[in-house]
Amino acid sequence: MRQDGQLLLALCGLLWSTTTGGPPAEFCSQILSSDVKPGFPKTINPHDPGVLQAARHSVERFNNCTNDIFLFKESHISRALVQIVKGLRYMLDMKIGRTSCKKTQHPSLDNCDFQTNRTLKQTFSCYTEVWVIPWLQRFEVPLLHCH
Repeated sequence: MRQDGQLLLALCGLLWSTTTGGPPAEFCSQILSSDVKPGFPKTINPHDPGVLQAARHSVERFNNCTNDIFLFKESHISRALVQIVKGLRYMLDMKIGRTSCKKTQHPSLDNCDFQTNRTLKQTFSCYTEVWVIPWLQRFEVPLLHCH
């Protein structure tokens, strides 16, 4: 057992014994054996609603930053991680593709089909990080790198 684990177990036992007479045997062992570690990124299903919402915010930022006359949207999320840090920080590897919808029409991306014209078809591989603070209904995209 690692030293920090021994220290946590000792503190847990000391705290519990001074307040209630002693911890149940399973209490401290659950803390030490848990694979959930606050602050550490964890793999999440790419189809999770939070992941899809984070991907959409990244694509909206991409669309606002390019001079392309067509809108892009997410086509495939290959890897998704989430980290709990004063909200949720999503880290995504995804592909985005050019749609047939023009920016001037401002349609919903859900109703936009991908380009089928070979000369207009274009895709990018992107890595993005999206910070979500649900209780403030705030989304930030501090990092978006596409190539």
